[in-house]
Amino acid sequence: MKRPCISVAIKATKKRTMNKKRIQIFLMVCDVALIIIYALLFHLSRPMSSTSVAFVPQGSIGQIITYMVDKNFDLHARVDKYLLDLIGKPQAGWVSIQESVLTRGDFLYKLSHSKAPLKIITYIPGETKEFLLAQLALEFNLSYETLQQEYAKATPYADGFIVPETYYIPVGIKEAQLIHFLFAHAKRYHKDVFEKIFGEFNEQKWLKFIIIASIIQKEAANNEEMPFVSSVIYNRLKKEMKLQMDGSLNYGQFSHTKITPQRIREDTSPYNTYMYKGLPPQPICSVSKEAIFAAIFPKQTNYLYFVKNKNGTHTFSQNYETHLENIKKE
Repeated sequence: MKRPCISVAIKATKKRTMNKKRIQIFLMVCDVALIIIYALLFHLSRPMSSTSVAFVPQGSIGQIITYMVDKNFDLHARVDKYLLDLIGKPQAGWVSIQESVLTRGDFLYKLSHSKAPLKIITYIPGETKEFLLAQLALEFNLSYETLQQEYAKATPYADGFIVPETYYIPVGIKEAQLIHFLFAHAKRYHKDVFEKIFGEFNEQKWLKFIIIASIIQKEAANNEEMPFVSSVIYNRLKKEMKLQMDGSLNYGQFSHTKITPQRIREDTSPYNTYMYKGLPPQPICSVSKEAIFAAIFPKQTNYLYFVKNKNGTHTFSQNYETHLENIKKE
C-alpha cells in the first residue's frame, strides 16, 4: 500500500529538481544577457575621435565598416556591423559629425542619420590650383596656407593634377581631408583615362602629356582648335624651336595676367617658353579631357604659327612670312 506514495514522492522530487534546473538555466541566460547588454553599453559609451565630416562609400554595412576602419576610425568590424543593423544603414555620401570627440554610439547614430550640408564648387579647365585653393579657403573658412602645404605634401606636381569639374563638398571639412578627397578622385580619373588609351599608366608619359595639354588649354580658343594647337607644339619641338606661347606664362598666380613684352623679358622662370626651348617642367593649369586627347592625338599638319583673329579663334600658318601677313590682317 505504501508503494504509490513512494512513487508520487519520487515524481515530486524529480519535478522540483527539473524546476530548479530550469530556474538555474534561466538565471544563467539572464546573467549572460546582462553581461552582453553591459558590454554593448560600455562599447557604445566609449569615447572616440572623429573628423567633423566623414565620407560613407556605397556598399553593404560590412563594406562601409571595413572602409572606415581602413581610414583609421576606431570601429569594431563585427560588433559595430550588428549595431548598425539595428540603428540603420548609413546613407552613402558625406556625414556631419561636428564633435571631434564623441561616444561610439553617437558616432554610429550620426553615420545613419546626419547627412552633411554640401556646397557646390566648380573648377574650370584652364584655371590654376592657386585660384581653386583660394576659392576653397574662402567658401569653407579654411587656411589658404594650410591648403597649399597639404597640396605640396600630397604631390610633387605644381598643377594640372586636380580634375576640373563640379564638386559637392561638405561644410565642416578640414584642409587635409579636402586635399585627400580631391586627390583620391584625381588619381582614379587620370589612371582610368590613360589605361583606356595606353593599357597602362606610365607616370613619365602622363606628365609629358599633361604639360602639353595644359599649354593647349591656355592657348586654344575652343575644343575644335585643340588638336591644331597641339600640332604646332609638336612641330616646334621637333624643329627645336622655342614654343613662344603666352599661355605658358599664365601659371600659378599669373593665371589671369595679361602677357606683355615686359613680362616676357623679365620672367626668368622655366615657364617662359620665349626664353627657353622645350616644354615647361610642370603643367601650368587644370586640363580638360579634350585637351588631354589633343595632346595625345595631335592633328597632322605642318603648322608652326598661329595668331588670334577677329572672330576670337586662331589663324594657323606654316611659315613666318604668312604668319606676319596674318598678324597685319588682325
